[in-house]
Amino acid sequence: MIYFLVVLTCSALVTYALTPPVRRLALRLGIYTPIRSRDIHSTIKPRWGGLAIFFGMLAGLAVAAPIPYLSGLFSDLRPLTGIVLAMVLIVITGMADDTWDIHWVIKLAAQVGCGVILVLFGIRLEVMPVGWLGVGEPAVQACLTVFLVVMTINAFNFIDGLDGLAAGVAALGGSAFFIYSYLLTLSLNEFDASNLVTLLMAVLVGSCLGFLPHNFHPSTVIMGDTGAMLLGLVMAAGALAVTADVGQLGEGFRFRNIPAYMPVLLPLAVTLLPLLDLMLAVIRRTAKGASPFSPDRGHLHHKLIDSGYSHPQAVLLLYLWAGFFAFGVVSFNFLPWWLVSLGMALTLGPALVFTLGPWMRRRARRATREAARRALAERRRKDAHGR
Repeated sequence: MIYFLVVLTCSALVTYALTPPVRRLALRLGIYTPIRSRDIHSTIKPRWGGLAIFFGMLAGLAVAAPIPYLSGLFSDLRPLTGIVLAMVLIVITGMADDTWDIHWVIKLAAQVGCGVILVLFGIRLEVMPVGWLGVGEPAVQACLTVFLVVMTINAFNFIDGLDGLAAGVAALGGSAFFIYSYLLTLSLNEFDASNLVTLLMAVLVGSCLGFLPHNFHPSTVIMGDTGAMLLGLVMAAGALAVTADVGQLGEGFRFRNIPAYMPVLLPLAVTLLPLLDLMLAVIRRTAKGASPFSPDRGHLHHKLIDSGYSHPQAVLLLYLWAGFFAFGVVSFNFLPWWLVSLGMALTLGPALVFTLGPWMRRRARRATREAARRALAERRRKDAHGR
C-alpha cells in the first residue's frame, strides 16, 4: 500500500505545483471560459487545468516505474503504452476544444479513437458477469470497449460545470475503485498487491487532489474538456482492465453474491451521477431536436443552483451521493451484507436531510410569502368593503 501512496502523493504534488503555471499560460494565450448564460461562474476562468492533471498522472507513472515492488507492471509495457497514447490523444483533443471550441463530431471521433487504441493494446471488456457471461467474440469486446470509453468520457465531461465537481467526484470514485482493486489483487496473491488498475487509480486520485485546492469554489482555474475527458478516459480504462483481474478469481469468490457483479456494479456506482446527468442531457436535448452534445443549462448542478443551493452546497451534495454509492458498493464486496446495509441505511437519513433541506426551506419561504400575500389581499378587501 505504501508504494501506491507514494505514487499518489507524487501525482498530487506535481499537479498542485504545475497548476499555477498552466493557469498563467492559459491567460497569456487567451484560453479562458467567457461568461455565458448557461454558466454558473461570474468571472473569467482560465482553461487547460487538465494539462496539469495530465502531467501529474505521467509523473506518478514515472515514479512508479523504478519501484521494485511495482516493476512487474512495467515488464509488459503494451497495456500501459496504450493507456498513455489514448491519454495523449484525449488531452490534445481537449486542448483544441478549450482553445477553439471544435465541432462535437471531431470530439466524438477522438473519443472513439481512444477506445480503439485501448483495444489494439489489449485493454478490452472481457467479462460481463451477469450470470457470469464472458464476452468471447473479439469484435463484440471491441465494440463494447469503445462504447464504455465514449460513455464514461462524456459522463465526466457533462458533469464538469461547478468548481471542484468533476475533480471531487473522480477523486471519490477513484478512491473507491482503488480500494476495490487493491483488495481484489490481495485476494489473488496475498504477497503481491501490484496491479495496473490500482496504479491508475492512484495517479488519478492524486492528480485530482492536487488540482482541487486551485479548483474548489471560488476557483482560479478550471480543468476544461482537457481534464474532464481525461478523467473519464482513465476511469474507463480502469473499469475495463479490472475485468481481466476478476476473470482470474476462483469459483467460490466469483459466485459469492455481490462480488460476482462488481465489474458491472462498481463502474456504474462510481460514475452514477455523471452517467445520470449524461442520460438526462441526451434525452432533454434530443427531445428538443438538438444535438446530444450541444451545451445547455439543464444539468443536475444547474438544477441544484436554481433550486436555492449555494455553489459549495451543490458541490458537497454531489460529493455526498457519489461517495455514498461508490463506497457502499465496494463495501458489499468485502464486508457482511447486513453490516453494509445497516450502515447505508443509517447514512441515508442524514443524506436526505442535507439534500432536501435547502429545497424545503425555499418551499416554506415561498408558502409563507404566499400566505402573507393572501392575508394582505383579504385585509384590503375587507377595508374596501367596510368603506
